[in-house]
Amino acid sequence: MEKNMGATDKLIRSIIGIIIAILYYAGIINGWLAIVLLAFAIIFLLTSFVSFCPLYKLLGINTNKKL
Repeated sequence: MEKNMGATDKLIRSIIGIIIAILYYAGIINGWLAIVLLAFAIIFLLTSFVSFCPLYKLLGINTNKKL
């Protein structure tokens, strides 16, 4: 599995994931919207930790400058 995410991309995804989690635990988002957003948050956090995005691979995108 080749890394295809750069540092800025990982940072942005991590921040978005953390913000969604905070909004959920603060009770600002709830119901089905919360479930969908939490799923996105988990995906964003996982992909930022492993530096690999399967969707980027399918689309041929690579934001990793360390090649």
